[in-house]
Amino acid sequence: MKTSQKHTCAIALSVQHLGDKWSLLLLRDMIVHKKTRFKEFRSSKEKIATNVLTNRLKHLQAEGFIKKLDPLGTKKSTRYIATDKGISSLPIIIELYLFSIQSIDESVLDESQLRIKDEICNDRAFFEAKRKEAYLDFITDLKQSLEVSNLLVEAS
Repeated sequence: MKTSQKHTCAIALSVQHLGDKWSLLLLRDMIVHKKTRFKEFRSSKEKIATNVLTNRLKHLQAEGFIKKLDPLGTKKSTRYIATDKGISSLPIIIELYLFSIQSIDESVLDESQLRIKDEICNDRAFFEAKRKEAYLDFITDLKQSLEVSNLLVEAS
């Protein structure tokens, strides 16, 4: 999906990369909720269609926002993780969240959503730093786990 068009507006370029509904929601699911599998993305409340999910994952991968890990070469082993570029979208996700959260009736939010709302609204910078750190730790652990699993498969 990369184009040869030269952009003269940073906002236009950002919207080209992340302007659709699903790209930011997928990055949110990866960074905030630590989802990595196709099946986990499909189970999100927003109910993304399978074909749209496939296209968005390919787009985000082609643009360098996410990386596909496929240690065993099977659909079940495939994981998607945010790259540094993808993680850099967290402030955008937080700002969009803050832009709209006061318009959502708390009675429709579950416990996890209420906790996130409280954390972001009380200390946005701390929430961002904590989530980035937790996600980077999560990715490190995931990669180590996948390497161990791969070694076990190769040994058998």
